[in-house]
Amino acid sequence: MKRPILILCALLSLAGIAAADEGMWLFNFPPTAQLKSKYGFDLTDAWLQHTQLSSVRFNNGGSGSFVSADGLTFTNHHVGAECIQQLSTGGKDYLKAGFYAKTQAEEAKCPDLELNVLEEIEDVTAKVNATAKPGMSVADQGQAQRAAMSNIEQQCATETKLRCDVITLYSGAMYHLYKYKKYTDVRLVFAPEFDAAFFGGDPDNFEYPRYDLDICFFRVYENDKPVHLDNHLNWSAAGVKDGDLIFVSGNPGSTGRLNTMAQLEFLRDVGYPLILDSFARRDALLKKFSAESQENDKIAHEDLFGIENSLKAIRGYNSGLIDKSLMAKKSAEETKMRDAIASDPTKKAEFGDPWAEIATAMATEKQIYLPLNYVERRGGFRGDLAGFARILVRAAEERPKPNGDRLREYRDSALSSLEQDLFSTAPIYKSLERLLLADSLTEMKEKMPDNPLVNNVLNGKTPAELAQYLIDNTRLEDVAVRKQLYEGGKAAIDASADPLIKVMLEIEPDARAVRKQYDDEIDAVVRRDGGAIAKIRFATEGTASYPDATFTLRLSYGVVRGYTENGEGTMPKGTKLPYFTTIGGAFEHAAQHGDKDPYQLAESWTKAKSKLKLNTPLNVVETADIIGGNSGSPVLNRAGELVGIIFDGDIQSLPWNFVYDDSIGRSIQVDSRGILEALRDIYGANSLADELMGKAQQSQPSERSGVDDGSPGGSPDGSKIRKSPPAY
Repeated sequence: MKRPILILCALLSLAGIAAADEGMWLFNFPPTAQLKSKYGFDLTDAWLQHTQLSSVRFNNGGSGSFVSADGLTFTNHHVGAECIQQLSTGGKDYLKAGFYAKTQAEEAKCPDLELNVLEEIEDVTAKVNATAKPGMSVADQGQAQRAAMSNIEQQCATETKLRCDVITLYSGAMYHLYKYKKYTDVRLVFAPEFDAAFFGGDPDNFEYPRYDLDICFFRVYENDKPVHLDNHLNWSAAGVKDGDLIFVSGNPGSTGRLNTMAQLEFLRDVGYPLILDSFARRDALLKKFSAESQENDKIAHEDLFGIENSLKAIRGYNSGLIDKSLMAKKSAEETKMRDAIASDPTKKAEFGDPWAEIATAMATEKQIYLPLNYVERRGGFRGDLAGFARILVRAAEERPKPNGDRLREYRDSALSSLEQDLFSTAPIYKSLERLLLADSLTEMKEKMPDNPLVNNVLNGKTPAELAQYLIDNTRLEDVAVRKQLYEGGKAAIDASADPLIKVMLEIEPDARAVRKQYDDEIDAVVRRDGGAIAKIRFATEGTASYPDATFTLRLSYGVVRGYTENGEGTMPKGTKLPYFTTIGGAFEHAAQHGDKDPYQLAESWTKAKSKLKLNTPLNVVETADIIGGNSGSPVLNRAGELVGIIFDGDIQSLPWNFVYDDSIGRSIQVDSRGILEALRDIYGANSLADELMGKAQQSQPSERSGVDDGSPGGSPDGSKIRKSPPAY
């Protein structure tokens, strides 16, 4: 692993040990001293290198790992559920019935799944900042930095043939170039039934005790053959015990621990309320739609799961912001820093008042948030078909520009991933598209009743009437049509009679205007002043030793440990909760709830009960620092062996978005022992279990399987399905 000398290295060396087991640590700045001091563990370069190259990012919002030399890849069922649903065509429902490919020939290719493996990190802070010349306005500085990032990525991708992303760290104090090996031929190997993966449903989500087998397996291919890997994680059949030191290697999505009070108050007062209101209405909408038929239930299943998961997660995040003690702590920390700068003339002259500048930016964001959300970010035009239309309209305008002048999502280094999504053959369902578009148009009209653009788009129609007209008459569900428009560029877009294209062209001037205002007056300010605050924190307090999460590879650590319930979860206050649950506990949990949905165990489990070792650990809690995006992260022991997989956190862990506290907050994993027991004695997936244990893979057509062993035989026809909102 490349270990560049960072320009802030000297400041980082001042950083003290973070409280408890806190930290989502950069792989090129790992917590070596902390682990040695507290646990006597030597975190070597070889351990880190092997773990890094064995870890996988699922580009749809989750994490995973390689678990065999033949490309076998491990993640959560809910991370893989999008592909599982996409493959459920021709009368098949692999979410409900499960899936098991007993041979590699039966492994089913996902239409649009991209996996990334981090190969190298390079510091490019000086290169990015060199373009922000003294005397430039903050808007011009922001544009110059974005252009520099795009050009650095383009040069990297051209030279290395890797995926190259410049990542902003500490709000803008550092910029690192992440270089990824990309896999796009990803095939489903095994997934249990949804009832096993998400046993307990939404009532048990973010709760503990849990009894979930939230796992699935894929295999990565190149040139139509499984890849051979030099780095993969060895499977531990021994699991963990109370007090064990464990590590989590994954891609936490986003945290706000370094946010200013103005940013936190914006989320509390504006951002989260609007999101929660929107998710709540979609939750009710999708439940009603799903109840109308079995087919509706199948096609809306993944959307509904994502909405319910995100609703609960964001409510938990917001619980931290409405916690007066937490906000008082944040306010006191900020006041201390501001006073230290204000009382030092030299520092005041150097830094000014970046908190006030960010507060001004947040006031601007509050003013433009409705059009930003509903027009630019398509909150008023939901659905895949509307998304395709936006991409086609924007790509026609952006692709002819110099790389550095484009919107970031259309830079050269990002186009291959964008094209994979745009030309996906995943199925699309117009009944669901009509529903989502009509509801989002209705929501936009309710939130912005007097907006001229909204009224012009509706043009006298009701949202439902317009949605039906647009979806019934678009041809964007046809991949060939999308390719023709994309390759034809601006001339093809301008000549298109497709109604969704026309709508996106109509709203484009307003969308671009509010996007420019956001980029110039909000993003650029937060980048400049947030970076300044980070430098102040490094120099004055020495407590910020890791940056906020950025959906890039991080290392967390903690210990296996139970806790006593404080009354926020489903268990009575004062209940002592052990560090693990068992397979037998799942049967007891089902019986306690009358064996009724969502507490009805999959039939494969009930049939296999007499053969199972019921005392086998199934789910385990530990103190490792995680957040949404860590779903599917491997849990490792000191030897670097896989002892489990992160799939959730308890309800008390959700405020970790802003403040880490391990007194009760816990991450939750599926234990390696429970997984092996289920594979062998419930699903009869012995060849898969053997591969995990390092034995030669064999085809065993006579294996008993509790899940559907039919293969859809390749990619189905159709269009791209929706991505779930990232959460646990």
